[in-house]
Amino acid sequence: MRRNLRVAAYAVCVRDGQLLLARSPTPDGTSEWVLPGGGMEHGEDPYDTVRREVTEETGYRIEVTGLLGVDSRRFVGDPRVGRRVDHQALRIFYAGEITGGELRPEVGGSTDFAAWHDLAAVPGLVRVRMVDVGLRLWRERPPHGRLADRPEATA
Repeated sequence: MRRNLRVAAYAVCVRDGQLLLARSPTPDGTSEWVLPGGGMEHGEDPYDTVRREVTEETGYRIEVTGLLGVDSRRFVGDPRVGRRVDHQALRIFYAGEITGGELRPEVGGSTDFAAWHDLAAVPGLVRVRMVDVGLRLWRERPPHGRLADRPEATA
C-alpha cells in the first residue's frame, strides 16, 4: 500500500461576525465550502503557505495573528475498491486578519468563489468538516493546540 503525507495550512479569518470561506467544486458537480488555505510546497514554511493560499483563493492579503492548532487525520484506502493509499493529512490552522487586497474568486485553482458568511449560518452550509475543526480551534483556543474530542473528518 502506498503511503502519502500532505501538510497544509489554513486561515480562520473572522470579521464583524462573519467567516471567510472559499468554495471548492467537487467531482460530482456540486460544491462545498472550505477554509482558505492549502498544501505546502516543498521547502515552504507553513506561515508563508497560509498567506500565499489566502491571497490565491480570495484576493486578500492577511496578517497571521496567531497559531490556533494542528489537526492530523489518517485515511486508509480499501484495496478491494481500488484505493491503495494510506494517507495522512496534517493541517495547521492560523488566525488571520485581512490587511489588504480585494475579494475575488480564484482563477484556475482548486476553488472558484470566495465569500463572507455569518458565523451563525456556517452550520447550514455544505462544507468540509475541516471548517468545523478550524472554527472550534478559533473559539476554544486550546493551550496545547489540539481539540480534545475532534470530530471525524473526511476532508
